[in-house]
Amino acid sequence: MALSPGPGGIPASRPSSVTWLLFVLFGLILVIGFFIAVFYLAYSGEMGVSVVRMEGTMVTGKISGEDFSASEQVGRELRNAADDPMVEAIVLRVNSPGGTPAAAQEIIHDLEYAKTKKPVVVSMGDMATSAAYYVCAHASKIYANPDTFTAGIGVMWTFPDISQWMGREGYNVSVVKSGSKKDMGTASRPITGEEMSYAQGIVNASFEEFMKDVLAQRQIARSDIEDGRVIRGADAVKINLVDELGNMNDAIEGAKALAARPPLL
Repeated sequence: MALSPGPGGIPASRPSSVTWLLFVLFGLILVIGFFIAVFYLAYSGEMGVSVVRMEGTMVTGKISGEDFSASEQVGRELRNAADDPMVEAIVLRVNSPGGTPAAAQEIIHDLEYAKTKKPVVVSMGDMATSAAYYVCAHASKIYANPDTFTAGIGVMWTFPDISQWMGREGYNVSVVKSGSKKDMGTASRPITGEEMSYAQGIVNASFEEFMKDVLAQRQIARSDIEDGRVIRGADAVKINLVDELGNMNDAIEGAKALAARPPLL
């Protein structure tokens, strides 16, 4: 069939099947985009915050269990949330009596990385003491319950001695060692005065590093925390160990509010 000439004598063409297909695809994209927008607007209040949990005694390592939190796992979750474009803020849920200084320092390193990208808010549960507070002090904001146990800032090193029991039971231990302090801390003998002095030096140095870091992060009077006592959440707010009283939901809302603030120039 011959085509009728169009304007200028050029034959008028009919829309091709490819053109119709493009129209259909464009329509589908609009519909899908509409539903995505509706879903986002309906659920964005729940989607923008990632919760990372630090529960149990803190140790270095990569596999956490029921009673301990491994620094590599907590740190990896913090970094993943920080790098996720769908996450606007992070809540670190803490329920821990503390742990090793090294574990705290590893988690802090990853928490500081996360803070360069988005707010990190802490929600304290039953307890966030000692090395756990060491980590919390680096958060953008801290929430606690009125009866959360926190603070307990300090370092200790215990040396059990069962030598008297061994003597009564007839046990004897012989040690061949390369240095005078190589078996320091063994339970089969009391610690010597020289060893005690050496251990005290290590504890003091670790404590000063701990205290210096906490005081750099929070406006706290050293005299309020240096005795190492545990402090209730309701009292912790009064001395600036904690920013606000509130539960997990309050911390999530607080994280959203921080994320909504424009960046400082």
